[in-house]
Amino acid sequence: MEAGRPDLRPRLRRGDLGRALLGLLGASLGLQIASWLLPGFDVGGWVQALVAAVLIMVGGAVLRPLLVHGAVLLGWVGAVLLGLFGQALVVWLILSYSLEAEVTVWTSVLAAWIVAAVSTLFVWVGTAGTDEAVTATLLRRRRRVGRDRVEDPGMPGVVFVQADGVPFPLLEWGVRAGTLPTLSRWVRDGSHRMVEWTPKLPATTPVSQMGILHGTIEGIPAFRWIDRATGKIFVANRPSDAAAIEAARTTGHGLLADDGVSISNLFTGDAPTVFATMSAVGRSQEGRESRLAISQFLARPEGLARGLSRTLSEVVRERFQASRARRRGIRPRVHRGWSFALERAGLNGVLRDLNTMLVADSMLRGRRAIYVDYVDYDAVAHHAGIMQPESLAALEGIDAVLTQLEKVAEVAPRPYRIVVLSDHGQSQGAVFADRYGEDLARLVSRLSDTEVLASERNTEGSSQLSAFLASTGGSESVLARALAGASVRLAPPEPVEGTVDARAGAAVEPSAEDERFVVFGSGNLGLVYVAGETRRVTLAELSSRFPALVPGLVAHPGVGFVVVDTEEHGPVALGRTGEHRVRDGVVVGDDPLARFGPHAPEFVLRAALMPEAPDLYVNSLLDDLGEVAAFEGLVGCHGGLGGWQDRAMLVWPTDLPDPRGPIVGADALHRVLVGWLEHLGHRAELPSVRVPRADDVA
Repeated sequence: MEAGRPDLRPRLRRGDLGRALLGLLGASLGLQIASWLLPGFDVGGWVQALVAAVLIMVGGAVLRPLLVHGAVLLGWVGAVLLGLFGQALVVWLILSYSLEAEVTVWTSVLAAWIVAAVSTLFVWVGTAGTDEAVTATLLRRRRRVGRDRVEDPGMPGVVFVQADGVPFPLLEWGVRAGTLPTLSRWVRDGSHRMVEWTPKLPATTPVSQMGILHGTIEGIPAFRWIDRATGKIFVANRPSDAAAIEAARTTGHGLLADDGVSISNLFTGDAPTVFATMSAVGRSQEGRESRLAISQFLARPEGLARGLSRTLSEVVRERFQASRARRRGIRPRVHRGWSFALERAGLNGVLRDLNTMLVADSMLRGRRAIYVDYVDYDAVAHHAGIMQPESLAALEGIDAVLTQLEKVAEVAPRPYRIVVLSDHGQSQGAVFADRYGEDLARLVSRLSDTEVLASERNTEGSSQLSAFLASTGGSESVLARALAGASVRLAPPEPVEGTVDARAGAAVEPSAEDERFVVFGSGNLGLVYVAGETRRVTLAELSSRFPALVPGLVAHPGVGFVVVDTEEHGPVALGRTGEHRVRDGVVVGDDPLARFGPHAPEFVLRAALMPEAPDLYVNSLLDDLGEVAAFEGLVGCHGGLGGWQDRAMLVWPTDLPDPRGPIVGADALHRVLVGWLEHLGHRAELPSVRVPRADDVA
């Protein structure tokens, strides 16, 4: 064997023995089923069935070279026919001469099909659920993909694995406890280092991914917002909006511009190849490679059978864990219905393996830079809590993926570095509406004595399912149209869910004559817009038109601070006993931002100066347990300030340069990642371009 090359010679493993035993049991059961179903076919008792199964397996092994030869000579149709009738011949010979059973050839044909079906089913379901089986399948794809030759095999590639929403303290505990065995091994062996980095306000996936992939975080005030110039409501995980958001900010030189691949992200990072990426769903639909890869995944036992079995088990597990949380009185807690059970099943049962297969294929093709987003932990933690067993199990699943990718890297046509990062952290706490008996929209309606259009539903997890479905579709088939329709239902186009009128205590239709507000919840950060305004409304104007609104919000026990624009001092953060004039750095009374970290004034100022900023930013309280109150129906949340949501993590190989100082902002992290790519020789052929910086905005 060549030095430095992995040993790929076949070896007998415990998994191989297990599959053989399952096949043997399946064949025995198949013979018994055939005895029950087929007239004149009787294999005898279980002992005779087991003996016959052993002999049939041996006979099949002897026959396999003939099948291969037949496939070469006759093509796949001839091989299938030879396989079906050849196995029937083996069954007839074994039963007639070895066990002296009286069977006809045609009965043997039917019996052989039954035996093959049951035996295959046993091996299929019994082995498809293991990570080892998936890893073996990924390595076997080396032969099918062909391990493309690359022009620069000495240049290392980089796989960026985004573990969505994982806070640094949770990573640190998992590494110390060894419950994340792959990451723990990397850090303990010294091959990787880990560090905390700080996302800026708002701590959401759209902002962080735009910063990480494109180097700018400007113009995205939350997950949803209003463009005042057009009156359009942008929703970051809606395909048309994601495409528009990216088009307005890309320089063409994103993180993945040099032979990169984007998998299951909101934005492309200017990657030439994309899979299930929200801003490029149209490109994915046009890519035959995407549909082919997904079809191959679902056509194999490790894809379809594992996906089906894990999907069902995830649904059962979720329903049991939700019921257990209610019985035990776990707090904080939210309602976990069937819709989340199905979402969790799709993310953990299918998309994790599908994403891993797409990453493995890209590695085996020698692509230089690959960025994939695993939302498993983030989605479960939203509904269960950031440290509940089901959330930690989802994180452990992502850790297992790292082992699989590590093994794929051993046989890839170029060496690979694996970088693991999160786009933000996550905080938790009882939902605002559960704590105080009314949500933010109803509170604003009551204080302002107006109608409020509200949207406080989180769709981050379902958006990745939606992108997956849409990217496998098209318009040329019934199935494609059905998949496209399913993606629309998962991410409905109408972002505003209803109108709240606290005066009447019920939902009403909006009236064009009346003033009203639009309220969005983004974790524990609320965005309040006066509908129809083309510019940001100042504190003086709000006080004149809605005199009880701002004082009522500031005095509310569930509100930590309110940010509003003033004519004299610019943006001001207001608290119950003081204010912080963030433009001037002047604090009057008690600083309402003091509990939210040293970066809070800087972060609030940047967010408040954006033209897209709402008329009011409302950040929830941060209580004595370090918990917040989400304005959405979530236990775990991110978007505002407080708790672990602005404590993200980064794990990188030690042969890459250490970051220079603390990393503050996703745009700063982008510069670190681009520096690593350039250190490895990437991006040399890209025209030079000035990377956007946070201080470019006036």
